[in-house]
Amino acid sequence: MDSAAERGLDLVEVAPQANPPVCRIMDYGKYKYEQAKKEKEAKKNQNVMNVKEVQMGVKIEDHDFNVKLKQARRFLNNKDKVKVRIRFRGREMMHKELGYDLMERLIEQTKDIGKVESKPKMEGRNMMMFLTPESDK
Repeated sequence: MDSAAERGLDLVEVAPQANPPVCRIMDYGKYKYEQAKKEKEAKKNQNVMNVKEVQMGVKIEDHDFNVKLKQARRFLNNKDKVKVRIRFRGREMMHKELGYDLMERLIEQTKDIGKVESKPKMEGRNMMMFLTPESDK
């Protein structure tokens, strides 16, 4: 403690569970500042992935489909997950294959920038699927 006081530094206990306890002479304020700086840098580099949703109906026209496709591609380029939802109304429930065809068409159009996380599946009157962006590894 005397040698730490002579140097104007702090005596920090590094490993209290060791026998005898291990201590180090250092500037504790500077150490805490560097740790906070490292945490901030790590937080800045991490990628937060949001879930964006694209909804459409079974009887969607080509232009409307292209608009939804453009939206999904934009979301995938921004590194967001995309939830694709097709809603079935009334007698459309009898033609689920039209929904699967629509999903396949969307998968085909986005396969260069995204991949399917979960296959299309029915949940009540909705068919859902998740797309994730391709990783840049």
